[in-house]
Amino acid sequence: MAQTPARQPPVGARVIKALAILTLVLLASVAVGLAVGSQRIHPASLFSDSFSRTLFFRLRLPRVLMGMVIGASLAVTGGALQALFRNPLADPYTLGVSGGGALGASIAIALGWSARVAGIPLVFAASFAGAMLAVSLVRMIALTGTVVLPGALLLSGVVVNLISAAGVLTVQYLTDPTSALRILRWLIGSLDVVGLDPIVRMLMVLAPAWVALLAFSRQLNLLAIDEDTAATLGVNVRRCETIVHSLCALIVGVTVSAGGAIGFVGLIVPHAVRLMFGEDLRIVLPGSLLLGAAFLVLADALARTALPSSELPVGAITGLLGGPVFLWLLRRRQQYSAM
Repeated sequence: MAQTPARQPPVGARVIKALAILTLVLLASVAVGLAVGSQRIHPASLFSDSFSRTLFFRLRLPRVLMGMVIGASLAVTGGALQALFRNPLADPYTLGVSGGGALGASIAIALGWSARVAGIPLVFAASFAGAMLAVSLVRMIALTGTVVLPGALLLSGVVVNLISAAGVLTVQYLTDPTSALRILRWLIGSLDVVGLDPIVRMLMVLAPAWVALLAFSRQLNLLAIDEDTAATLGVNVRRCETIVHSLCALIVGVTVSAGGAIGFVGLIVPHAVRLMFGEDLRIVLPGSLLLGAAFLVLADALARTALPSSELPVGAITGLLGGPVFLWLLRRRQQYSAM
């Protein structure tokens, strides 16, 4: 007699279980991030030593929080874009955001724009402007009538990133060596931040955008199957694509302007969540938010401690980890296509 397959728990129970596990992972990663560094800080010294207190609350804690914010943002947009494009190799930089933001920041650094406007550094403002301009250009190229073709959008983003990379190289070649080095350090990615004010300003934009993106998890879950199925079940496909694309562009534009071009987080993390908890986007998106925050905090802790006398850029660590994963996913995709 054939056995009846075990009934899967309801989605709500699976979401709670996944988020509980990933919250514990995030708390553990935060503890590691706060504990490691070139200067060891004993918890008791926070009450008696002003230097330790300043170091912890002005540098280390903001850096960990910045890692959480940027990691969560890149990971949740990666999960959304992979569903939107139905492509496991998609990540936030397929929007062209990385290239546009890098070019905007490079121009600002080369021109010596070190001033602040309303507390926001002009380099950040130029990076954000470049990122959003690139996204607008990509969308305009991919627009056919009133329809944005996902394949054309993906290809346009890659091309805009390549053109922007050539522009960055030109700016580096023409500027002075000090500015060229600053551009290089920004391109690799960094979580350096002093105080909590920049993080608060970022969260004023990012938190509502995260909530809005998570609200589309059901529609994206259906879109990941195919457009016809989603439309049959009541999803306004074009409206969903437009809103999700715009939200991803906004989220990644803000994070790139603050942390530079930190790659592969949006590629690795959603796949890790799928491997642990399944394909349902109602779990993958909030799970990616938590695991992305934990992943980047741990990557930054590794960057700070990998070398005894110096600190690696966090973007170098995510690149070294993400490159092999990308090649593995590409190989796996080719094998499935050949079957």
